[in-house]
Formats: sequence, structure tokens, C-alpha cells
Amino acid sequence: MNPIVKNILAVIAGLLVGSIVNMGIVMISGSVIAPPEGGDITTMEGLKATMHLFEPKHFIFPFLAHAIGALVGAFVAAKIAATKKMTMALLVGVFFFIGGAINVAMLGGPLWFTVLDLVMAYIPMAYLGGKFAEK
Repeated sequence: MNPIVKNILAVIAGLLVGSIVNMGIVMISGSVIAPPEGGDITTMEGLKATMHLFEPKHFIFPFLAHAIGALVGAFVAAKIAATKKMTMALLVGVFFFIGGAINVAMLGGPLWFTVLDLVMAYIPMAYLGGKFAEK
């Protein structure tokens, strides 16, 4: 297979698997840490309206979802890639970062979480995923 095509497919696979992991963690979060009373977190509008009720504990699973999704997605991309494995892993991290930035712009949230999420969850975890794939 052409290495360029294989690298493109690797990034797509990484994005797909990372997104599945991300959504899986988000889906179970409500059963581990109950959402705030009176809040609807099933829609983006409801989540945005409920955000002011969130306590720090409510941000644990979103952070884990973003970080582990980027880590796993980058790992998958680096494992599949034909060449430039770390670049493909970091590319997955960049795509996840863009999605996270869009999410922050749409939902808002406390500044401390925004900074933590954007700085620590995407690119550093994609780098670690790429490193894990090298071994």
C-alpha cells in the first residue's frame, strides 16, 4: 500500500478509535459521578445551561475522556502509520485539540478547566500515545 494512503488511513483510524473511547468515557461518566441536580446534560443546550452548576468533580470524566481519547487515538495512528509515526500521532492530537477548542467556545466552562483541558489533554497525550507505539 502507498505509504501516504496508509498514513491517511492511520490518522482516520486514530480519530475514529479515539472518538469512540472519548464517547464511551463520557457515556459512563453520569453513572459514576451523578450530574448536578436539575440539570439536563443530554443536549448541548442543556449542558450549556447546566454548566454553572458543575462542581470540580464533574470535570474529572470530561478531562479523562479527552486525554484518554487522544492517547488511544494517537497510539492507533502511530501503530498503523507507514512512516512518520510520531507526526501521525501528533496530527491526531491536533485534530482532538481543535475539537476541544470548538467545544470550549460553544460550552464555556471555568477557566481553570479550559486551560487544563487544552494544555494537558490533547497534544501531550498524543505525544505519549506516539511514544507508547514506538515500543
